[in-house]
Amino acid sequence: MNDIPDRVPTPCPSCSPDLETVHEVLTASEGGGTVTVRCSECAHVHKVQPEQEREVTLDVVVSQDGESFTANVTAPEDESIEVGDEFILETDEVLSTVRVTSVELDGQRRREEAPADEIETVWSREVDNVAVNVTIHPQDGSRDDSRGITVHVPGDYEFEVGTIEEFGEDEFKIDAYVVRDDASGYHRDRYEEGGDTVLAKDAKRVYAYDEQTSAWSAW
Repeated sequence: MNDIPDRVPTPCPSCSPDLETVHEVLTASEGGGTVTVRCSECAHVHKVQPEQEREVTLDVVVSQDGESFTANVTAPEDESIEVGDEFILETDEVLSTVRVTSVELDGQRRREEAPADEIETVWSREVDNVAVNVTIHPQDGSRDDSRGITVHVPGDYEFEVGTIEEFGEDEFKIDAYVVRDDASGYHRDRYEEGGDTVLAKDAKRVYAYDEQTSAWSAW
């Protein structure tokens, strides 16, 4: 029935022309036009034109691998959009899942949350495939010779404190990780207990110790 509910509130021309009463939906025309309804008070059958949900078009800026692009999406005007929301963005060039990192109102005012009709730009990042920064310390614990690498993994790839990871020539044991500000479901920013896990799309940075058997060389 084109997403028309089973019951709708609407005035009845027979028993309640000025106040809405509950009506049972009997049939809906093709294309979502008029709807045939029956009043629950007097059983009068008549046709109504359901209100169409008003939508707004939003500019979405997507960050992806250090670059960004702009696209457009439509949303119900009264829908609340907030940091951490994820949605599928489909354009002629890309089909990907993105996460809201900020919403911008007029006057370049940034908010954590706002109704769609007040938003000018939605800032987001792609989370299907992500780049995670990893800081690797030498086995002796010296922080002066630490180095950083970036690993590219699916967004739902899981890092766990205490496990050994291997990416190309790099092998390291995870010691801790820091969670992104837009991630939800975490109780603190930093985790370092064995068994603590984080999804790659939620990880701001992973800290680890080198597991290579060869001598450490700093540069």
